[in-house]
Amino acid sequence: MTVLDLGTNDTNSVDYPDFGAAMARAILDGKAARGVVICGTGIGISIAVNRHPGVRAALCHDATTARLSREHNDANVLALGARVIGEEVAKECLSVFLNTPFAGGRHAPRVAKLG
Repeated sequence: MTVLDLGTNDTNSVDYPDFGAAMARAILDGKAARGVVICGTGIGISIAVNRHPGVRAALCHDATTARLSREHNDANVLALGARVIGEEVAKECLSVFLNTPFAGGRHAPRVAKLG
């Protein structure tokens, strides 16, 4: 798996909407199939990424929400909150997110309505 690092590279405060837009562009331009975004709570960055049609960011707090975001919503971006979940939970969310396929079926028409 190839990783495309869109920053940031330190702990300085940044304008997270700029990084959300960069993530969305990477997905929409085909440079990335899926993405991971992180901010303090995960809320702001997930809102920023979800402003872009065709990108479905899911704020996940555990393996169950990560799995369901893929199975039911075909999420293509995982959003995590660095201040609200621990490192091991984040790793578990990432693993589940990357390894869970979209279930399709009854969920496909709903996801299609998302744009």
